[in-house]
This record gives sequence, C-alpha cells and structure tokens, in this order.
Amino acid sequence: MAKPISFARGAPSLDIVDVEGLKAAADRAFAEDPAGATAYGTAIGYPPLRKWIAERHQVEPEHVLVTNGSMQADAFLFDALVEPGDSVIVERPTYDRTLLSLRNRGADVRMVELEPDGIDVAAVERELLAGTAPKLAHIIPNFQNPAGYTLSAAKRERLLELARAHQFTIFEDDPYVALRFEGSPLESMLSMDGDTVVYASSFSKTVCPGIRVGYLVGPAELIARIVKIATSTYISPSMVSEAIVYQFCISGALERSIETVKHALRERAKTLSEALRRELPDARFVEPQGGYFLWVDLPRGTDVGALFEAAAERDLQFVKGSDFVLEGAESSLRLAYSGVSPEEIEEGVGRLAEAYRDVTAGVAA
Repeated sequence: MAKPISFARGAPSLDIVDVEGLKAAADRAFAEDPAGATAYGTAIGYPPLRKWIAERHQVEPEHVLVTNGSMQADAFLFDALVEPGDSVIVERPTYDRTLLSLRNRGADVRMVELEPDGIDVAAVERELLAGTAPKLAHIIPNFQNPAGYTLSAAKRERLLELARAHQFTIFEDDPYVALRFEGSPLESMLSMDGDTVVYASSFSKTVCPGIRVGYLVGPAELIARIVKIATSTYISPSMVSEAIVYQFCISGALERSIETVKHALRERAKTLSEALRRELPDARFVEPQGGYFLWVDLPRGTDVGALFEAAAERDLQFVKGSDFVLEGAESSLRLAYSGVSPEEIEEGVGRLAEAYRDVTAGVAA
C-alpha cells in the first residue's frame, strides 16, 4: 500500500521544528518566571513577550495584543471593525478560514483578483470609484496563502494612498514574512503608515504550529477596544505558551529556527517546481520565493474536483482552488510543500500527474 502524501496542510514537518530549543525554552520559562507563566495573566498577553514584539516593530507596548494564534487575532479585529453588511475587500483567492470568518459575520465580501505581484490595485480603485466603501481591506502581503505571491513595493504604497483617501483600514495579515528564501525583504505597510494599518503575525510558522501564539499591532485606541473583547472572551491567552515563545525568542533560538525552516523550504519549493515542470507540463505556476504554498492553474475546463478524487485514490491530498474563492477557480489547486520531504514531493507530483492523465483521458474519450 502506498504511503499517504499530503500537500494539503500548511505546517512544517517535525524534522524542521526545534524541539530541543523549545524544551530548553520551557525549562527557562518555568525557572525564571514561574508566577507569570502559570498565572491567568490578562488579555494583553504575556507582558515580556508583548514588549519584545513592540520593540521588534518599533512601537510602544500599548500598540500590541498577543493572542492564542493569529486566527484569534483576526477574529478579534473583525469583531471590533466589521458589522453585518459592511464591505470588506479581500484577495481572490484568499485564505479559506478568513473568507469563512468574514462571511459568518455577514460581511459584504468583495474579492479582487490577485496577480503575481499582489492584489490588482487598479481593480481596487475601480471598486472604490464605483461606490464601495469598505471598512477593511484584508491583505496577505508576503507569500500569500494560498497563492504564494508577494505584494510589490509599488502596490503597497498605492494601497496605502487609496486607504487614506477612502478612509478604510488595511489589515496586513503577515504570518509568512520571515520565511523568505529568495530575493530581498520588502517594507511592511505597518512601518509605512501605523495609523492606517493593523498588522497581524504568528509564531506558528517560525516556532511551531502547536505553540498557538499570534499577535496584533495597531493604533493604541483600537488595540484597547480589542483588549476588552479579548477579556470577555477568555480572560487571557495561554501564559505558558507565550512565556515559552518569549524565552525561545530572546535566546536566539528563533533566528536559528527561521534559518533551518528557510533552508528546508528553499529545497522543497525548488524540488516541487522542477517536478511539476517535468511531470505535469500543463501546470502554470509562479515559483515561490518564500512561504509554504504554490498555486497551480491547469488548463481551462480541467475538473479539479475529479482530480481531487483521483488523487485521493492514490493516497495523495491537496486543496482545491475553489475552496479559496466565493465562486470559480475550478481548474486550480493549492500545493503546500512545507510538511513534505523532497522525496515525498517527487513521489507526490508523480501521483498527481498520473491522476491528471486519468482525468483528462476520461474527458478526451
């Protein structure tokens, strides 16, 4: 029986998680601050970690809220800013959980096409000129989930101009920023305009997914409002997790972990791109410069739903492109390469190509 291979989960494999570094950080957390690590704490998060994040983003601590993962940060921000019927601009495609969260709140979701250099800002402007008055524009600027694309510097500047002119908030959702393995980093929109932008990130991609620590950075008045929502939701996030992350960060283990992860991701992305070019020449994609994901467009009319089933018969998983849009993307799919070895990638792409041949042969017949 074939070993199952999954291109579905956006998570690092265990071999690139610094388990020993986490164990050492946990020991230090309980040895150096047992009272802080074991207490309820408050909704702002573990104060030393909050201060460390603030210094990293060159803001005061009152601009930072530490949460149980960045999805919790997203939820708090949407609770604070989005009412039923409010327009929210998102990328097309975008992260499926964000899409679901906004739709569950009754938001009027306006999807704007994503290009290899980020959201189509000309289309955003047309949407605004047509009368859309968004509360929020949700943007994943670096190595976007699901597409893997990065928003260019010019588009960052133009989005900020549009946000200021039309008085909406940019939600810069940035969990993959540290995972660049090719090219030069770009300035965050938060650092360009801290009044217009609310920024979120996470330690799930750089430390480990199970740690469940994320954060928001934004205007102090907005963060204070969100602290009240957080207090009524859970009193406080996990002080144990946040104390461990703090010790992991200040010890230098975070930077070492990032380098380990980036090295693995570079090799895996290269292996995946080469295997797709060789085994599945009909696939169109942009080779990633960082992050976890690669978006594949197959020829128009390809039934990715049928491909999904054919792949599952071969113990292979991926995520259908249609999961990341309100409608369409029936001929697209997302491949996550972060949790699979180069050998598994080679085997997985072979199975995908075989499934594709079967599906398209059936159509041709």
